[in-house]
Amino acid sequence: MKRFANLKRLGFFTRLLDEAPPAERYRFAAEQIVRAEKAGLDSAWIAQHHFHEREGGLPSPFTFLGYVAARTSRIRLGTGIVTLPLENAVRVAEDAAVLDLLCNGRFELGVGTGGNPSAFAAFGLDSAQRNEIFARNLEVVRTALVGKPLEGGDTIYPQRPQLDKRIWQATFSVAGGARAGKAGDGLLLSRTQPRTREAPKATLAEIQNPVIDAYLEALPKGAEPRIMASRSIFAADDHAEALRLADIGLRRALPQFMKGGHLPPGETLEEMITAFDTHVGDADHVIASLRADATLERVTDLVFQVHSVDAPHPQVLRSIDLVAEKVAPALGWTRTAPDVALAG
Repeated sequence: MKRFANLKRLGFFTRLLDEAPPAERYRFAAEQIVRAEKAGLDSAWIAQHHFHEREGGLPSPFTFLGYVAARTSRIRLGTGIVTLPLENAVRVAEDAAVLDLLCNGRFELGVGTGGNPSAFAAFGLDSAQRNEIFARNLEVVRTALVGKPLEGGDTIYPQRPQLDKRIWQATFSVAGGARAGKAGDGLLLSRTQPRTREAPKATLAEIQNPVIDAYLEALPKGAEPRIMASRSIFAADDHAEALRLADIGLRRALPQFMKGGHLPPGETLEEMITAFDTHVGDADHVIASLRADATLERVTDLVFQVHSVDAPHPQVLRSIDLVAEKVAPALGWTRTAPDVALAG
């Protein structure tokens, strides 16, 4: 039975996509993170999205995590991601520093280029320049966090230099993997990626393993790798019920999936589950599905989300419990004692 020897930490991830008004979305997500802490998970991550509620329901990640920090005590809280080109870099550093102090050093800063072209336009930016804006803003964030003078000579208050060692970069590309590795940052891998017309049947591992290779090759000598894979996982007590909910959620998500550059999947539920890179079913089926994902043999962190199944809130809570109790231990994860936190 395959167990992933490198898997050190388990996390829960949400893009806040519950079928509910905004206030309910935020309440549900907070309750899910509280449940993840009670289940013994090591971390919880939230995504930032501007404008498009079908893609993500949270434009203000630091505000939300400050609220969640007050309701939790042990679980680490991360952004997966802050869309850094759309943000003021000094304000990101200030908000991250304050949040990390308020949650007693539990914050992990995940950043990426992110965002739709229309989102860039609304901020008066050109999406074609996202990579250079990202690089420039990330350098400002680092400078600010460690207390170096910014343009004009000011330094931020409070300073939080230890956060410079808890930055994660999200990427789809080999070049992005090398960039994250060279910086000594963590690497964030997505739950799914578009396939090319030249390789429509490529596995997610075939796409992401070259990114990991580039990351490890560029990582400074002696630096400890931090490789996080996000995966779509929905576990239920009843396999048939899990598939029923998957059929509803994946078909509802299909138009947005196609807009993201993915090739058309087939009509059957099985074809859609494959196209969305989703692991769904009772615990035994989910375990078997994850064991077939070769990328997970190399990651230090596995973070799971129910998207795009997007089951009702009570079923999401139950899925968190099942992943923590049955799925992740079968893959090699060991629950962290309550008084032991993630390194950092």
